[in-house]
Amino acid sequence: MARILEGQLEAKGIRIALVVARWNEQVTSRLLSGAEDALLKHGGDRDTVTVVHVPGSFELPLAASRLAATGKFDAIVALGALVRGETPHFDVLAATVARGLTQAGMAAGIPVIFGVLTCDTMEQAMDRAGGKAGNKGWDAALAAIEMAGLYTRLD
Repeated sequence: MARILEGQLEAKGIRIALVVARWNEQVTSRLLSGAEDALLKHGGDRDTVTVVHVPGSFELPLAASRLAATGKFDAIVALGALVRGETPHFDVLAATVARGLTQAGMAAGIPVIFGVLTCDTMEQAMDRAGGKAGNKGWDAALAAIEMAGLYTRLD
């Protein structure tokens, strides 16, 4: 029979950094609330959570990379909201942020979770930040908990 490894949804003792973009703060503040709520409801402690604010989503990979390199965190969650406009700026940002966050996690060897909304409208973003589509900040925090636990089992 195959050996199955997976993380559990138990945040006790897991050190997590939440990196949050201030751009589109009406959305990102709700994502942050959802993430914090998920961590606490799954056994996390406020003393093991660090919140870092950055100007916008473009800066998320920079901060995540620096935080990951400290060795002080078991996982990092990047929270941002990109809303499509009339120019290709959205596409450039979305691709750059996704690639940067992936590189940050791979370089440091810890999970860096992509909690960045990429929406066509502000209404879609609000729906995903605690509206009718749930709270993607909550979902990103759950992924961080599970992946941090999995990494512990893989080590």
